[in-house]
Amino acid sequence: MPEVRQGPLSGVRVLELAGLAPGPFAGMMLADHGAEVLRVDRVGAVSDRPRADVMDRGKHTIGLDLKSPEGVAAFKELVRHADVVIEVFRPGVAERLGIGPADLHAVNERLVYGRMTGWGQDGPLAPTAGHDIDYIAVSGVLSMLGHEGERPTPPMNILGDFAGGGLMLAYGVLLALFERERTGAGRVIDAAMVDGAAILFSMFYQAVQSGHWGPRGTNLLDTGAPQYDTYETADGEHMAVGALEPQFWETMVGLMGLTDLPDRHDRAQWPALRARLAEEFRKRTRAEWEALFEGSDACVSPVLSMAEAAAHPHNVARESFLQVGGVTHPVPAPRLLGTPRQDLSPATRLTDLSDWGLPAEEAGKLRALGVLA
Repeated sequence: MPEVRQGPLSGVRVLELAGLAPGPFAGMMLADHGAEVLRVDRVGAVSDRPRADVMDRGKHTIGLDLKSPEGVAAFKELVRHADVVIEVFRPGVAERLGIGPADLHAVNERLVYGRMTGWGQDGPLAPTAGHDIDYIAVSGVLSMLGHEGERPTPPMNILGDFAGGGLMLAYGVLLALFERERTGAGRVIDAAMVDGAAILFSMFYQAVQSGHWGPRGTNLLDTGAPQYDTYETADGEHMAVGALEPQFWETMVGLMGLTDLPDRHDRAQWPALRARLAEEFRKRTRAEWEALFEGSDACVSPVLSMAEAAAHPHNVARESFLQVGGVTHPVPAPRLLGTPRQDLSPATRLTDLSDWGLPAEEAGKLRALGVLA
């Protein structure tokens, strides 16, 4: 029997159906705060070798053939002992397998059934394929990202997959669990990445409609303004400048020794001001700029690599990163002060499923059939 996890979600049991990154990310967010997450993968994909992926930390895993009647029956037995299911298939797939919301609520009416897709469970695009770039494109978000006069630039797959998808699903699970305390009944969550990406840009939808936000790359926060951008240093590294407010701007230019600068409040002067700042930043190395701005309120920071970030004094002091099995992990966020640190060990195969309703004899039969791993 696995150890009881600690944290505010201790005692909450989650069945995470294996899928692409947003699903495991949602499961990780729950496991990070104490939930017991059992990852259900294909039989052939599971072995005794721990899964070192950061998003599988703190979990257990099993292999189960959900295309067989025996596998579906076993999964429903697991569901009887679960609080949450995370499902990441295209609409209709779970129903065809016999593990859709109606199928599972028939055996556990308290189950929170979290569904995550790119397009949602309905609408003309629901049955079609897509990726993060497609979801943020149709949400309107991608049109806002990039430099002036250039094509839209996707920020990797952060906005659709992780922020708009996995994080929103985890949030939906918490809402449903909270509601269940009052109603005693579970709920189905339709977490669509296209919806999640859109709501992340709530402020900008209003700003565009009111005329306060222009085309991409021309605004205060999208590299349009020289006081909110990155600049190359003498050694080919970069500094990030976020000196928006007057007091921060004055601190920055004062430390840099700059005078007679173009007016930063005049958009027509932004190109000239950017050129002056770029020229100045290229005169010193990143380390020299770091030393100059250290301890100040200039809102100027070094652009660190991921490896450098783990060694930065601030992150070291806060223990923002740690090593798990030789892999650097960001620690769980947000921090709930006073709670113990979670076990972030790599996911290992759970062989004893008796606590999930499958005694050793039954599990042995399933393994002999090749249904369970």
